[in-house]
Amino acid sequence: MVLLGLVVAGWYLLHAQLGDRKKFLVPQPHVIVDHGFLDGAVRADIFEALRNTTKVSLVGLAIAIVLGVLFATLMSLAGWVERSFFPWAIVLQTVPILAMVPLMSAWFGYNIKSRVIVCVLIALFPIITNTLFGLLSADESHHDLFTLHRASWFTRLRKLQFPGALPAMFTGFRVSAGLAVVGAIVGEFFFRRGDKGLGNLIDRYQKTNIAETPKLWATVVVACLLGVAVFLVFGLLQRLCARRWHGSGLSDR
Repeated sequence: MVLLGLVVAGWYLLHAQLGDRKKFLVPQPHVIVDHGFLDGAVRADIFEALRNTTKVSLVGLAIAIVLGVLFATLMSLAGWVERSFFPWAIVLQTVPILAMVPLMSAWFGYNIKSRVIVCVLIALFPIITNTLFGLLSADESHHDLFTLHRASWFTRLRKLQFPGALPAMFTGFRVSAGLAVVGAIVGEFFFRRGDKGLGNLIDRYQKTNIAETPKLWATVVVACLLGVAVFLVFGLLQRLCARRWHGSGLSDR
């Protein structure tokens, strides 16, 4: 709360220090609240957009989790699979999404499908890398124990590698949770048709007059809070899944 107070105080100070021609760029927090959240029509638009953006980001994140865990599992089982797939995962991470937008609109249209694909492309790489790291980090002596008992690869994967990989996997999920929200907003920003999300509102408010700037900031704040909320949900899931045996699940911070 102290840090929040300092941020708000710094915001007011920044507004006061700007010249008259630039003060509209950083409206005072109470102006953002008045114009963005207390105005019934604007609030309705923001929360409707929030609902659509949340749907897109969660669907894209779910698909990224399934694909990321699947590819990481395959790569952990055989070195040749890792050598074949991992370079393509790196390529996927470096693809300029903005350059792909026209192609996606031509291939998949302007509906929710294109936005979900953007989310998947942005959120997939951290899940693959963290899950693969976790699966390959099992203690060698534990592997020897499973080999001694002639455990199958599936038993080794289910009882040794996956439980040990959970902390790393959830780290990837938490990183990708924020990226999925960014992907949804980027998709909405450029795919201007279909259901209106937070990206559409940001695009609309930035193109209108100065009076819309507080509404723009209110939309940005809601987008940030959405990313934080999804991040915290996966942090809670991590503590629930690993609290009995791993330090990441025992922390009260």
